[in-house]
Amino acid sequence: MNWITNYVRPTINSLFSRREMPENLWEKCPECGTMLFHRELADNQRVCTSCGHHMGITPRERFQSFFDGGMYKEIAVPQPLADPLHFRDQKKYPDRMKAAQKQTGEKDAMLIGEGEVLRTRLVAIAQDFSFMGGSMGMYVGNAIIAACEHAVARKLPLVLFSAAGGARMQEGILSLMQMPRTTVAVDMLREAGLPYIVVLTHPTTGGVTASYAMLGDVQIAEPNALICFAGPRVIEQTIREKLPEGFQRAEYLLEHGMLDRVTPRKDLRVEIATILRMLTGQGAVVHGELPAPPPAEPAP
Repeated sequence: MNWITNYVRPTINSLFSRREMPENLWEKCPECGTMLFHRELADNQRVCTSCGHHMGITPRERFQSFFDGGMYKEIAVPQPLADPLHFRDQKKYPDRMKAAQKQTGEKDAMLIGEGEVLRTRLVAIAQDFSFMGGSMGMYVGNAIIAACEHAVARKLPLVLFSAAGGARMQEGILSLMQMPRTTVAVDMLREAGLPYIVVLTHPTTGGVTASYAMLGDVQIAEPNALICFAGPRVIEQTIREKLPEGFQRAEYLLEHGMLDRVTPRKDLRVEIATILRMLTGQGAVVHGELPAPPPAEPAP
């Protein structure tokens, strides 16, 4: 037995060997392939610093950068029936829900918050594509109704960030019923004279596009977002023709009159606050801290 080879050298190597680098420090941009440091990516709101590609972002991450100081009040959503159809494919529906809840840390695919954006008070609701593809089920319908009712009660505008693959198949016809339910909820805002702005993010498809996602008073989209009812691959296979370049992307829809604006994520705060203050007859957008109040006049 060689004491130096078998004992001394492994001991020294274990003391001075380089620690392995954690796997979650870097993320590869799916568009240009650039490796991005996780802190730099988070500081840039998950937008690639090399090519400007807008990656997926969770509702909590979005609200953190959207609301002033990242502060907002979360609005509760009524819980629907857990498994009304007793649906099962490869897994039971409750098992899929538990897996998605464990992965995302959220109850379902919607989050509602009330707060200020550049001193403009509003209600915001965001869809989470990482939760079962942001699919529209009864919880999503309940969330939009709750957000609209809260906005009407507080006389506040509503901003919705959509991101979905369509209706949730595990809830069958009950998921499709959310299309008319959410349409009626949006009509509540119109009857109250409150603005409703929709920001369509990548991707927004299916029954979500066919209902509340296209009913905004102002329609904004993030760059290169896929916005459609049926996807381009399905359309190509149906009509057996090659689709135009950029078909169903945000810039194509803006050019053809289906959108009002295509706005980068970092500019959404100013854009939305400016539009809302114009629609509600408020003053100009307030940047930074409010000025100090004037000194009190001395008592006579």
